[in-house]
Amino acid sequence: MGIKSPMDDTKLKENDTGVKKDEVKYRGIKAMPFIIGNETFEKLGTVGTISNLLVYLTTVFNMSTISATNLINIFNGTCNFGTLIGAFFSDTYFGRYNTIGFASVASVLGMLILTLTAAIPQLHPSPCGTDSSKCVGPTAGQLAFLLSGFGFLVIGASGIRPCNLAFGADQFNPNTESGRRGTNSFFNWYYFTFTFAVMVSLTIIVYVQSNISWAIGLAIPAFMMFLSCTFFFVGTRIYVMVLPQGSPLTSVVQVIVAARKKRKLALLDQPPDSLFDFISPNSINSKLPYTDQFGFLNKAAIITPEDHINADGSAHNPWRLCSIQQVEEVKCIIRVVPIWIAGIIYSIVLNLMQTYGVFQAIQADRRLGNTRFKIPAASYTIFQMLSLTAWIPIYDRIIVPYLRKITKKEAGITVLQKMGVGMVIAVATMVVSALVENWRRTVALTKPTIGVVAQKGDISSLSAFWLAPQMALAGLSEAFTVIAEVEFFYKQFPESMRSFGGSFLFCGIAMCSYLSSFMISIVHKGTRNASGIDWLAEDLNKGRLDYFYYLVTALEVLNLGYFLICAKWYKYRGTQGKSNNGDVAMEDLSSRAHMV
Repeated sequence: MGIKSPMDDTKLKENDTGVKKDEVKYRGIKAMPFIIGNETFEKLGTVGTISNLLVYLTTVFNMSTISATNLINIFNGTCNFGTLIGAFFSDTYFGRYNTIGFASVASVLGMLILTLTAAIPQLHPSPCGTDSSKCVGPTAGQLAFLLSGFGFLVIGASGIRPCNLAFGADQFNPNTESGRRGTNSFFNWYYFTFTFAVMVSLTIIVYVQSNISWAIGLAIPAFMMFLSCTFFFVGTRIYVMVLPQGSPLTSVVQVIVAARKKRKLALLDQPPDSLFDFISPNSINSKLPYTDQFGFLNKAAIITPEDHINADGSAHNPWRLCSIQQVEEVKCIIRVVPIWIAGIIYSIVLNLMQTYGVFQAIQADRRLGNTRFKIPAASYTIFQMLSLTAWIPIYDRIIVPYLRKITKKEAGITVLQKMGVGMVIAVATMVVSALVENWRRTVALTKPTIGVVAQKGDISSLSAFWLAPQMALAGLSEAFTVIAEVEFFYKQFPESMRSFGGSFLFCGIAMCSYLSSFMISIVHKGTRNASGIDWLAEDLNKGRLDYFYYLVTALEVLNLGYFLICAKWYKYRGTQGKSNNGDVAMEDLSSRAHMV
């Protein structure tokens, strides 16, 4: 993999063949403030705005609950799905530095457009009066301008999300102890600043947007995004930049094409040691053992009289003959797909906490004690973040050592077991959410209310703090399943495809957003009665959101059963036969990686 560093930081060093090559000067600690600063301001600029977009669309753009929810789901889904495209262009053409730089500029433009939609009256509908019949939605021009801002934010997220962590890790030398410690320090600081940015966004920025001025509340994150962009470019001269080496997906396609061409060959007549076994000296992937699973792909490595081998041992036509190493790498990808599907359905729970959890808060008592101060509805999701961040050190420092003594495994439990625990908690989250919503609705219908929300209905006197348990459970579930998914995709994908492994998780979240939007639309239409009221009515007091939560609970139970079957079937990368030991040591070929 080629690496580029500033010319004044490069020394010439002779390799074993006597050829002089550039020795990269890593400046990890010096580069870290610029990358961390970029990440912090980027999160300050986007998290609060995205978290509060539902309220913005329903109050400023006068959209219905269903329309706003579907638009947010499509927006979030497209942002996450776009990471696959961002990772492809980064690894194949532009490199991480150029991709992040371009994406940061796009995010600034997107935030600026959103700010203008709030600051200029002509760019958003007139406010609704007390008479809902006089409430006018956005014009085609206003909606188009808003969607153009969303489009720039999609471009920004597609480039930043799959590249920022990897770009930060690129600044440290992975072959030295100090470099590895620096990498760990970077990840620690990354997650610390991420948490800090989320806390500030969900409290201060959301409050300014909801209670003071949307124009000011959107201008603040737009300025933060500008600072993020500035911080990133200021550090340009000291960055180590990994040059793009071409798409690793090419090898995947070659295996599929070669296996199809040789689909009529009999695999049983081919012993494993007779299959084509070649590893490029430029490969950074670990050597994988032969497996019988997905045996039809092994046909791509059968050597026939028509196949020719080059002098260096490589295949003359890689679209007809692939190495068993390439085949095993494709198997790694195929194996994770069923687990990935289970993660999509699981994420519906987290999606609902970010959408209908906010709508629950809007029609609940958000007053802080006996004061007139009202907590913004979107700020209640902070309980999810608090639960997640509080549990991580408890789990890592207390629970894992205890589990290690019982299971004799270094991680305490496997990543798949960890994901399963989170899915069980997700089921409990939906049950608690349904019970709380039923209570909130009952109080609104049987006891005096404390106000009315325009376009919705009466505000229940039940305190919105009763939403904290379901939010906390969602955060606890996320601490198990989502973090385990990150580790799972990172370890199970081949090294050359780890950018795609990271985007795989985002693509799952994207599919979840689309699936949630589809489910909401189906339930909205399918449960409508003769009077036009359905489970997901604009006024939650007239609808039955608790029934919808129970429906999702049933879906999550089915998904849990499906996941358990997939987890029992799954073979970890690098293991052969039936093994429950998880990851095993593999031959490290990273020393063969070609650096320029």
